[in-house]
Amino acid sequence: MQKFDRLTGIAAPLNILNIDTDMIIPKQFLKTIKRSGLGANLFDEMRFTKDGSEIPDFVLNRDPYRGAEIIVAGDNFGCGSSREHAPWALLDCGIRCVISTSFADIFYNNCFKNGILPIAVSADERDALLADASDVENPELSIDLEAQVIRRPNGGEISFEIDPFRKKCLLEGLDDIGLTMEKSSSIDSFEESRGTQQPWL
Repeated sequence: MQKFDRLTGIAAPLNILNIDTDMIIPKQFLKTIKRSGLGANLFDEMRFTKDGSEIPDFVLNRDPYRGAEIIVAGDNFGCGSSREHAPWALLDCGIRCVISTSFADIFYNNCFKNGILPIAVSADERDALLADASDVENPELSIDLEAQVIRRPNGGEISFEIDPFRKKCLLEGLDDIGLTMEKSSSIDSFEESRGTQQPWL
């Protein structure tokens, strides 16, 4: 998993309430278990018409937001079914951070397992960041995970909370497999000891 320490990038304003996982990646694209390729269909029904043409009003179809790495969203982001394809699609499209007032629990947990930082802020803070992101001349935000701050274009800072263990995992690029591999020497020692004590296994 890619490490996350600092990120400075374009923030796309997506001020829609209750963006669910079917909106993030519609069900017809869930046939794969690959993490790559899903970004092409991120927000598919909002980004494209039925014939595949871009919907020009959708934020990610407009400059400068085509290259966005951050989304500032409405309340309750990631609600709906518990599909891990949702963070896969976000990451594959280049999104490394989502800022909202609240997240669905399963989506929130899945973000950390895939190197995406979900940040919960107050409604007033979210509204200020939406205004920053809506400024097409300078919609750039900086995220400092170590310091736990969002730096705004006007020089202001917004602090955020994060579980220390999840913070460590993002900073070190550790998903579930990576965490297990950190214990590989202990696992090897256990297997060797068990083989001696219980050779019939």
